[in-house]
Amino acid sequence: MNRIALPDFPWDSLAEVKATAQAHPGGVVDLSIGTPVDPVPDGIREALASVSAIPGYPTTHGIPALRDAARGALARRHGVDGIEPDAVLPTIGSKEAVAWLPRLLGFGPGDVVVIPELAYPTYEVGVLLAGASVLRADSTVALGPQKPAMIWLNSPSNPTGQVLPAEHLRKVVEWARERDVVVVSDECYLALGWESDPLSILHPDVCDGRTDGLIAVHSLSKSANLASYRAGFLTGDPRLIKQLLEVRKHAGMIVPRPVQEAMVAALTDDEALATQRERYARRRLVLRKALLDNGFRIDHSEAGLYLWATRDEDAAATVRWLAERGILVAPGTFYGPKGGKHVRVALTATDERVDAAVERLTQ
Repeated sequence: MNRIALPDFPWDSLAEVKATAQAHPGGVVDLSIGTPVDPVPDGIREALASVSAIPGYPTTHGIPALRDAARGALARRHGVDGIEPDAVLPTIGSKEAVAWLPRLLGFGPGDVVVIPELAYPTYEVGVLLAGASVLRADSTVALGPQKPAMIWLNSPSNPTGQVLPAEHLRKVVEWARERDVVVVSDECYLALGWESDPLSILHPDVCDGRTDGLIAVHSLSKSANLASYRAGFLTGDPRLIKQLLEVRKHAGMIVPRPVQEAMVAALTDDEALATQRERYARRRLVLRKALLDNGFRIDHSEAGLYLWATRDEDAAATVRWLAERGILVAPGTFYGPKGGKHVRVALTATDERVDAAVERLTQ
């Protein structure tokens, strides 16, 4: 039996420095992973419970109210209009979608999938699971004469927080359409712009109101604190969404019915989103200042839930320096070879823990 060779899970390698950070008298401040820590809004919890007595199987395509809520949120929050009612597909969080999209779209041996040079590790894993080949590139120029099967975009970026301008996104879309290449845009941090306003690949300034060949990936983990619910969705080209729906029906990749109801509540509650944004903005402000005051440089980081920080030294040395102060972060090498001198600092810790990190850096 042939086994798929996958890389080691990156965060497992932090065990030693994590132990160092945990030994700090004030305990560890874990800024190494982007897991939400704030309360799930009451309205979402009530929505989850309201259908907990339903015994039957949920629909893979999601209830109509969920698809309508997703379309409404895209229009209100991101200026994306004209999404067809059937062109929304709920997923069991966004990570499983990222991991399985190349395979579910039918790509495999002989196909090339482009991922960003600095990228969420699951992009690469998804390509490997499909048996396809990975190519790291941040521009179509770098591809030369190659015709990939699929291109991953990520704006705002995890880990760098970089926002791709409309002109760049538009050029990628035009290039891909000329060559019949699928473009998938990871937009999980789209609602968290700080110094610039991120655009969806489905925004009319990018795609001229046409969704052909395009898929956008969305998540409610960060914006609504629903990481434990596993709540995400795909949208874009109705033809591609239909293809994915058919495969997911066979595979039983279904979002539980109570979670679907919770997603409706989250996608219609703009006030809760604004409150969560304020929490992250405050943490970002104080952490950024503390890092800058300690000789760090912050690159990009104009959006999203991370600060992409460097002291122009090997990332492992920076991780150790922070761990000695009880602060755990992720080395940039988790995200690609070009991350060797950066660390990713997450904003996803409680105010108390963020303040503890700031105090330690100040001392």
